[in-house]
Amino acid sequence: MALKIGLTYPNDVYTSASSLLPSAYTPGNFLRVMGLPSTIELSAFRAAPIDFMLALRNSVIYTALTVTGQIFFSALAGYAFARMNFPGRNKLFFAFLAATMIPSVVLFIPNFVLIKQLGLLNSFAGLVAPTILMTPFAVFFLRQFFLSAPKELDEAARLEGASQFQIFWRIALPIQKGPIATLAILLSINSWNEFFWPFLVGRDPGVRVMAVALSDFMSQTGRGNPDWSGLMAAIMLSILPVIAMLIIFGRQIVESLQTSGLK
Repeated sequence: MALKIGLTYPNDVYTSASSLLPSAYTPGNFLRVMGLPSTIELSAFRAAPIDFMLALRNSVIYTALTVTGQIFFSALAGYAFARMNFPGRNKLFFAFLAATMIPSVVLFIPNFVLIKQLGLLNSFAGLVAPTILMTPFAVFFLRQFFLSAPKELDEAARLEGASQFQIFWRIALPIQKGPIATLAILLSINSWNEFFWPFLVGRDPGVRVMAVALSDFMSQTGRGNPDWSGLMAAIMLSILPVIAMLIIFGRQIVESLQTSGLK
C-alpha cells in the first residue's frame, strides 16, 4: 500500500483509496524526495523541502560507525568471557546479561546530559557515543560461538608463540565470520531504524538520519493537506536497504540464530 501511494499522483491519493493499484503511475514522488527534477513540484505542498538523500547518507554513516564499533568490542568481550579465565568471570557475565533488562529509555536523560556537556550535540560522535562500544546481546551472541570453537587451535597457536590478542585476531575471529556477518545484519537493522536517540541529539540537517527526516517531513506538513504520496515514497526509499539485506542474508540469519540457541 505504501508503494502504491508513493507511485500515485498527490491529487489521486483519495480518489483511488479503495483500489490496490493506482489509477495512474508516476515516479515523480520518488524523484522529488531525492531532490531530482520532477513534474510534481514541492511548492504545491506546505511541507518544507527535506534532503532525503543527505538523510540517507547520514543513516549509512551512523549505521556503519555503530555496527563496526559494536562488532569489534563485543567480539573482544565475548572472546574474553568464553576463552579466558579470570576472577569473577561468570559473575561479571551474568551482570552483563542483567543489563539487557534495563529499559534503554531510562538511560536517555543521563546520556543526553553527558553528550551536551561534552559539546557533542548535532555530531556523529554524539550520535554513536552511547552504543558504539557494545551491546549485551552482541556479547552473548558471540560468546556462544566462541565457546563452540575447538580449544586445540588456541593451544597450538600458543605453542607457536602467539599472544592472546593474536590468537583472537588471527584464529578465533576468522572462524566466526558467519555469525559475525549475521550479527552485523541484525545490528544494522536495529541502528537503521533507531529514532529516539538520533531525534534527541541529531536534529541538524548535516547529521539528521532518515527516521528523523521522515518525522520532520511529517510534522512540517499542514494538517489539512498531508503529503501522503511524498511521505510514502520517502518511507519506501528508507526501507529498501533493509529489505535488500533480508533478501540476500535472510537464510544465514535464521541458521545462525538456530545454532546459537536463540529464538
